[in-house]
Amino acid sequence: MQQAISLANMAINKKNWSAARYALSRARVLADALPANVAVPERERLAAARKRFAARNTPAAKKVKQAKATAAKRAGGKKPVPKKSTAKKAAAQPKPAPMRDLGDRLINRAALGYGPMNETR
Repeated sequence: MQQAISLANMAINKKNWSAARYALSRARVLADALPANVAVPERERLAAARKRFAARNTPAAKKVKQAKATAAKRAGGKKPVPKKSTAKKAAAQPKPAPMRDLGDRLINRAALGYGPMNETR
């Protein structure tokens, strides 16, 4: 039973919901097979794991996650730098794609067929 509960907790931590569901069902079967006064701490651990599993996609879980994220951002102590406006960037012309530097090599365009059309070959 302890092994099933620990597997469920590991799966919940890794957000592997199908494995967590299976481990919780195995632990529930084992807990139901035992008398009510046996393995009381394991039953409490199983109840806590069930609550964590049930709260995985609820609005309450999302609020807790958002609160933790904002608390972590505040812990840095630095003020955020204001973002520059993008209005000037939108008005500016886009930069042309960079040309590949061929160095000092000269290309014989006539040999490639790019010469003037009115000359004879």
